[in-house]
Amino acid sequence: MSAAGSRTSAGPRLGRGLLWTLCAVVGLWLVVPVLVVIPLSFTSKPSLKFPPDGWSTRWYANFFGDTAWTSALWTSLQVALLVTVVATALGTAAALGLTRARVPGLGAAQGMMLAPMIVPGVVLAIGTYAVFLKFQLVGTLAGFVMAHTVLALPFVIIPVTASLRGFDRRLENAAASLGAGMWTAFRTVTLPLVAPGVASGALFAFVTSFDEVVVSLFIQSPYLQTLPVKMYASVTRETDPTIAAAATMIIVLTTTLVLAATFFVARRSAPARTRTKPGSKGKVSTRAI
Repeated sequence: MSAAGSRTSAGPRLGRGLLWTLCAVVGLWLVVPVLVVIPLSFTSKPSLKFPPDGWSTRWYANFFGDTAWTSALWTSLQVALLVTVVATALGTAAALGLTRARVPGLGAAQGMMLAPMIVPGVVLAIGTYAVFLKFQLVGTLAGFVMAHTVLALPFVIIPVTASLRGFDRRLENAAASLGAGMWTAFRTVTLPLVAPGVASGALFAFVTSFDEVVVSLFIQSPYLQTLPVKMYASVTRETDPTIAAAATMIIVLTTTLVLAATFFVARRSAPARTRTKPGSKGKVSTRAI
């Protein structure tokens, strides 16, 4: 019996080990090409050669000393922050409508809101350029924010909708029975509990806007370019390690945001796990109310 039991338990352990090994190999396959950019940004040679022959920070100095690069970085940050605010607000409102409304055609409306994830980027870019050209929005900050918001909305709607579908509506009813209005119940009960989904949507909105290049290529102007557009233009004209320095800063920024969001979601989820631990069945915390 003991030998049979050991063989039975050895099978799942072996399967988990193979699964972890496969995940590690796939992770390395995806991450290693990105990490190669980092040592390239510290090369002392004026060419992209790996491994570098020498080390220098001259390309970071070149990046911050060139107004074209710094202006593009500032434009990307400005647009991404504005898009994060607008897309998070609109996406959260849309997710509320999709989960709470009981009207015909709700599935079609959801499909239209998620269409920017499906439609090829170049098709969306051509349509956006034609409309923006008519309304004189090409090469403007408002145009960038509007175009990037359309692209970022699906990445906000999906996580917020998932959070709302798992939300217990009885908590809102309890708040209403205590005299809270609709807005008060949403602000003090619903929003804090779905905050991890909203935070994830805001993070995806920022990254989507900050990394967008196809639509930005169509609506840019010589006086207003985002950092990805500037990097693309740099590759087509000349190739020096300044572009590797710019890519490294993008990697550091996005990685920091992902880690911060992961930490935030973990902290927000911890109280929920505490409230639902064994022995607390039937108890509902009214602290948020």
